Amino acid sequence: MTANWAAFTEAEPDLARTAEERFGAFTHHVLATLRKDGSPRTTGLEVRFLNGELWLGMMPDSLKALDLRRDPRFALQANPGEGQSMGGGDVRIAGRAIEVEDPKQKAAYGEEVEPPEPFHLFRTELTEVVRTYVEDDKYLVVQIWQPGVPLRTIKRT
Repeated sequence: MTANWAAFTEAEPDLARTAEERFGAFTHHVLATLRKDGSPRTTGLEVRFLNGELWLGMMPDSLKALDLRRDPRFALQANPGEGQSMGGGDVRIAGRAIEVEDPKQKAAYGEEVEPPEPFHLFRTELTEVVRTYVEDDKYLVVQIWQPGVPLRTIKRT
């Protein structure tokens, strides 16, 4: 089961807002894709939350774009920033990236974002959003959201 960003936001608005703030704090994040041989590849990436979708834009024929065309599964981690603070916690998103072929949809994205042309554009279908943070300098808190499943919160000392 998957959900787009709008469905996630509707299901868990507070967690969605925190995730957007974490991704908005820095420009570059880490994307994990799968190579032809199935081994992981991590690369830097900029993301956009726009019109109820989480978008991944990429340079033409970049290895990460070719990976996603072959196998759409991805994991995305928000840039933790400098030092140890990680304000808002660590946020990770997993799902499937679906390439946008429709010229009108790509043009609308291009008008908003103004990426260098040409570019690959993928919209995401989420399978999981995870936030990990420290509460009261005492607890490690893990929030796990999956489509169709209530938010789970795990606290450890």
